[in-house]
Amino acid sequence: MSDDGASTGSATGGGSATGGGPEGVRLQKVLANAGVASRRVSEDLIVQGRVRVNGVVVTELGNRIDPETDTVDVDGTAIQLDTSKRYVMLNKPTGVVSSMKDDRGRRDLRDFTQDWDERLYNVGRLDADTSGLLILTNDGELAHVLAHPSFGVTKVYIAKVEGRVTAQTIARLTRGVELEDGPIAADKARLLDASTSSATGGGTSLVELTLHSGRNRIVRRMMAEVGHPVIELVRRQFGPLHLGTLPVGKARELTKVERGALLTLSRQEPADDGTQGDSRQEAE
Repeated sequence: MSDDGASTGSATGGGSATGGGPEGVRLQKVLANAGVASRRVSEDLIVQGRVRVNGVVVTELGNRIDPETDTVDVDGTAIQLDTSKRYVMLNKPTGVVSSMKDDRGRRDLRDFTQDWDERLYNVGRLDADTSGLLILTNDGELAHVLAHPSFGVTKVYIAKVEGRVTAQTIARLTRGVELEDGPIAADKARLLDASTSSATGGGTSLVELTLHSGRNRIVRRMMAEVGHPVIELVRRQFGPLHLGTLPVGKARELTKVERGALLTLSRQEPADDGTQGDSRQEAE
């Protein structure tokens, strides 16, 4: 029995843990092929009850699974079994539209996908004036989870805005503001920096906003509503992914740890909080 109370099962004899049956691949071999650990160490993980197949703890070494249909996690982290799937992080520059082919001839995402043979698609959008973290993948199921607001995936933005933002304004952002398409509140908000212009007395501020809304251009609209229009906007975080030191205009494949975090997220149930939004857009 695992710590979370999941039941144990065996694939031999058609146990509920797996769908591979006797013609499947041995679980320890699947784990080794996925780069989790050597086959011997993978066997130890199984015996210790740290491996689940289709949500059921498996502790017997004779288990076989179908890597194409079964799901596997180790210590609660999902394991990527389908090696045909690609997961790429892009630090999108401003001036680039979030499309693989723009019908108006503007610069699009094709400039950043040439290093991969697979046909990649963007998860959600950032408008042309917004830079930062954009995910590219050929995993349609994962893309749906990450983009749809019902799953409550949070995004973190840094906005440079006009004027000096006060603590009262930060409180208002988290308490909620009324927009033309309904009320909205930031999950978190904090003031990072504020400066005053000696010439105009106005100055600028840096504000960090965390939201899970999928409503179009929501950061810009929220900040305009509280009297601080956005000058520059960058997305620094998307779910468990952090932009880190990835330079603007560069793309890289996600690490094994990052892929595991995303796949784990994709297997969770959607949040039943009445969240509404356009799943094709991100909170810009």
